Amino acid sequence: MIDLDAVARLREEMVQVGRQIFARGLTSATSGNTSARVPGHPDQVLIKTSGKSLGDVGPEDFVLVDLEGNILAGEGKPSKEIRFHLGIMKVRPDVQAVVHGHSAYATAYVTARGELPVVTAAAEMGLNRVGIVEYAEPGSIELAEMVINAFKDNDLKAAVLKRHGFVTVGKDIHHAFYLADVLEDNAKVAFLLSQLG
Repeated sequence: MIDLDAVARLREEMVQVGRQIFARGLTSATSGNTSARVPGHPDQVLIKTSGKSLGDVGPEDFVLVDLEGNILAGEGKPSKEIRFHLGIMKVRPDVQAVVHGHSAYATAYVTARGELPVVTAAAEMGLNRVGIVEYAEPGSIELAEMVINAFKDNDLKAAVLKRHGFVTVGKDIHHAFYLADVLEDNAKVAFLLSQLG
C-alpha cells in the first residue's frame, strides 16, 4: 500500500535537501544521490534518479522502490548506487535516510592519508568517528558490499570512500545532510591543521 500523501511530502523534503547539498558544495554536476524511507512505511524508499543534478532536482526526480530495488512508483532509473543505499537500510533499521556526495576535502584527505581524524567539537558530538572504505568502481557490487559492511557497525554515521566521496546516514534526510556538512567541515579543519603543523 502506497501512502501517496506521505510520499508527496517526502519528495518535497528530498528536493529541498538535495538543493542544499548542492549549494553547500557537497557534490558536483550530476554526482551524488540521496534516499529516505517513507515515514510509516520502512520498506518503501525514495531514491534520486540517475543522471540528475541535486542542484536542480524536482519531485519527479525521485523514484519509489522497495528494499529489493523494485520500482513501486515514479519514472526514470534509480541511482546506480541503489545497492548500498538499500543495503544500509536492510542492515540498519535505525537508518531512515542516506546521503552520498562527492565533497572535495573529505575525499582528498582520505585518499591522501587513508584516514580522517575527528578534530572539531561538532564532529566529535555528531559523528564521533569516520569510517573508511577502500576504492572500488562506482556502482559496482564490490563497492556496495564494502559500504554495507562498514555500516553494519550500528554506531557509524559517516564513511569516506577513497577517491569517491562520502556516505552519511541519519534519522531523516535533514539529519543525514547535516552530518554530511559536519563531515566536510571537519575535513577542511583537519586539512588546515595539517598545513599549520
